[in-house]
Amino acid sequence: MAVNGDTETVVRRLRDGMTGGVLSFPLTSFHDDGSLDPDGFRTHVAARIATAPGAVFPACGTGEFFSLDEDEYRTVVTIAVEEAAGRLPVVAGVGYGWAQAARFARIAEEAGADALLVLPHYLVAAPQDGLVAQLEQLAARTRLPLIAYQRGQVAFTASSLKRIAAIPGVIGLKDGHSDLDRLQRLTLAAPEGFLFFNGASTAEIQARAYATVGVPAYSSAVHAFAPEIANAFFTALTDGDDKAVERLLRDFYVPLVELRDRVPGYAVSLVKAAARLRGQPVGPVRAPLTDPSAADLAELTTLLATGLDLVGAAL
Repeated sequence: MAVNGDTETVVRRLRDGMTGGVLSFPLTSFHDDGSLDPDGFRTHVAARIATAPGAVFPACGTGEFFSLDEDEYRTVVTIAVEEAAGRLPVVAGVGYGWAQAARFARIAEEAGADALLVLPHYLVAAPQDGLVAQLEQLAARTRLPLIAYQRGQVAFTASSLKRIAAIPGVIGLKDGHSDLDRLQRLTLAAPEGFLFFNGASTAEIQARAYATVGVPAYSSAVHAFAPEIANAFFTALTDGDDKAVERLLRDFYVPLVELRDRVPGYAVSLVKAAARLRGQPVGPVRAPLTDPSAADLAELTTLLATGLDLVGAAL
C-alpha cells in the first residue's frame, strides 16, 4: 500500500473513526416530484454527523448514487463536506466504468472529500485482471485515496488483493459478499495497515462473524434512521455485552432483514421510509426503486418502535 502524507492522514483518521463508531451512509433527499432537495439533505446529514459516527459516506448505495447526475452529486458531496467541517472523514461514492468514475472522482475532489468508495462497475462481469485494471485506471486519475467495494459481480482473489493493495492510493476494501472463507484469505494476503470494512446489507447481523476474521468495522444503514439503535448495538458489541447484542438482533435486526428481503430495493427504500417516520426530510426513493407498500410500512412502524424501545428511545 503505497501512500503519501495526505493518504497516511486519511488512513489514520479512518482507522481511528471506525474503532470509535459505526460508518454512516446518509440518504439523499428528494422532493415528492423526484428533484433533489439540498436543504433536506443538509438537515439529514447534519443530524447523522451529530451522533458521532466514525466516518460519513455520502452518495453511496444507500444514498442512491446510481440515480444522481453530476450536478446533484456535486451538491450532495459538497454539503456533506461542509457539515462534517473536518470533524470526521468524508468518503464519497464513485462508480460505473473507470472513465465515468473518474469524472465523479474529480467532482468529489473539488468538493473536498477525503477519499472515495469505488462502487461495483456497471452491468458486465469481468476477469480478475480487469478488476485490477479498473482500480489502476481510476487511481491514476485522482489524488484521493480509494476503497474498493466487492459486491455483486466484483469479487477479488487473494492474489488480486495483493495487486490492488500495491496500487498507490488504494487503502482498503469493503466487502459485501459475506463469504468469510474468501474474506479471511484476503485479510491474510493484505499488507499491514490495509483497511477492511464489513459492507454486508444490514451489517450488524454479521458483525460478530466478520470480527472473527479481523474485520470489526462495519457500515450501518440503521444509522440513517435510528442512530440510537445503531450506536447502542455498536456499544454492546464493543463492550462484549452478548445479551444486549442478541436482544437487538433477535427483536429488531433479524425482523428488519426479513422485511427487507421481501421486495428488491427495500434495502434502500425501507431505510428511507423509516427515516421519514422519524421526521427526517429525505423524501421518496427514485425509480427504479419503489417506496414500501402500506402494509409493509405499518409493519416497519411497529418494528421501529420496538427497536427504539429496546434502547430507551421514542419514535
